[in-house]
Amino acid sequence: MITSRESGRDGEWNVRRVSGGASVKAYRCPGCDQVLPSGTPHVVTWPADETGGVEDRRHWHLPCWNARDRRRPGFRRH
Repeated sequence: MITSRESGRDGEWNVRRVSGGASVKAYRCPGCDQVLPSGTPHVVTWPADETGGVEDRRHWHLPCWNARDRRRPGFRRH
């Protein structure tokens, strides 16, 4: 898997596109607070400037990840 580095107002991020085919777990997207069912293509992100582990990774819908700079701080869609 290829990991890229992206910059935004919220810092530097490592970003990995995931096809979802090998995913057996559902995740909750922090952008829209909706469930990413297992098998769904998405992106996995984690801060590029930290040495944190797996617990720092977040699974996003690609459109939610791309829209994160257009949202107000603390905004949660329900």
